[in-house]
Amino acid sequence: MAPFELAEPGSLAEAFALLDAEDARALSGGTALMLMMKAGVLRPRRLVSLRKLGLDRIESDGELRIGAMATLRSLEKSESIRKRWPVLAQTLRTLSNVRVRNVATVGGALAHADPHMDLPPLLMALDARVTISGPGGERRVPVEALYAGYLENTLKRNEIITSVTVPALGKRRAAYLKCTTRSADDWPAVGVAVVLGDEDCIVVSAATDRPTRLRGADEAALAELRIEGDLHGSADYKRQLLRVYLRRAIDEARRAVH
Repeated sequence: MAPFELAEPGSLAEAFALLDAEDARALSGGTALMLMMKAGVLRPRRLVSLRKLGLDRIESDGELRIGAMATLRSLEKSESIRKRWPVLAQTLRTLSNVRVRNVATVGGALAHADPHMDLPPLLMALDARVTISGPGGERRVPVEALYAGYLENTLKRNEIITSVTVPALGKRRAAYLKCTTRSADDWPAVGVAVVLGDEDCIVVSAATDRPTRLRGADEAALAELRIEGDLHGSADYKRQLLRVYLRRAIDEARRAVH
């Protein structure tokens, strides 16, 4: 691994200034970033840790507000989330493994922009929005607006995700299913998030280069998708998986308890 400077700012303003360089990267949980650095894919000269910025709070008073530095394990263990957004807690139980969930953060999982991640498609289907902060202030965008392509987000160089807001589930019913080719906590070959309500929403991941909304649940909607083959399966294999897992996810959402 190439040598790097580790900076630990105590304020957002300081973090923005430190990130305003082409060779600087924000460090949240670091579970993905460190692997990429060890592989030589990324060679930042400066890592800017976000751990001292107070961005790890989880609040739920009607809607759910998650600080970007909240760990995935803290979401999984939250009693409020288990009661009011059970699909989130259920999804997290098979997201990687408990060692990773103890370290990985919500903001990092979203910013990484890997289409195999479990949270982005589910948060998209739940109509979640992210708060992005930078020197020019804050902006709030839907989760899908974060993604431009495979491992490519839309954050500017000195911007960071500071929080995620999830609307109340209410009477909507939700489910997330994935198919893994090896163990249950492995990267999925396909992932399907379904939310049923006044306006149904279906989001596909892992089979596409970014989380993607489906226009419907029929064969015509699936035919519009550009399926990406990878080590987890060919494009034809993934398309067939999607046909199966889409039906299963819809059935599971229908059975979900309010």
